[in-house]
Amino acid sequence: MSLHEDLAALLRKHNLRLLELSARTATAEQAAEAVGCAVAQIVKSLLLVAGGSPLMVLAAGDRRVDLKRLAALSAASEVRMATPAEVRETTGFAIGGVPPFGHARRSQTLIDSRLLPHGVVYAAAGTPHRVFAIDPDLLRRLSEATTADL
Repeated sequence: MSLHEDLAALLRKHNLRLLELSARTATAEQAAEAVGCAVAQIVKSLLLVAGGSPLMVLAAGDRRVDLKRLAALSAASEVRMATPAEVRETTGFAIGGVPPFGHARRSQTLIDSRLLPHGVVYAAAGTPHRVFAIDPDLLRRLSEATTADL
């Protein structure tokens, strides 16, 4: 099975519905407009490199990630955004469609505490045209994420 099929199976297993949208959802703003929610309810799945190791960050769509704060949280001397090739190699997905879990390789994951108060959040599902709705606590559990103020 491909990673896309594995992700779809995992979503079905947890009764999470895959939404196929005609509009692109590659940015948080595009995704929020397409699904009709606040930008704060969009999950940005960002791959960073912390001290040479991959670090997946699940950030609220209306926030920017503080790399210095992430360096302190991950005890890394340096944190940078992953290159498109590193994103594809680590997750198996291209930028703009990276889901929060179901990746090719497991990496440490942090989830933005600002996502947790929402009743539902929306995350990418493998392509710039697919998303899924999920309870933030279930998202935290499925992604095996540590909660942090990002």
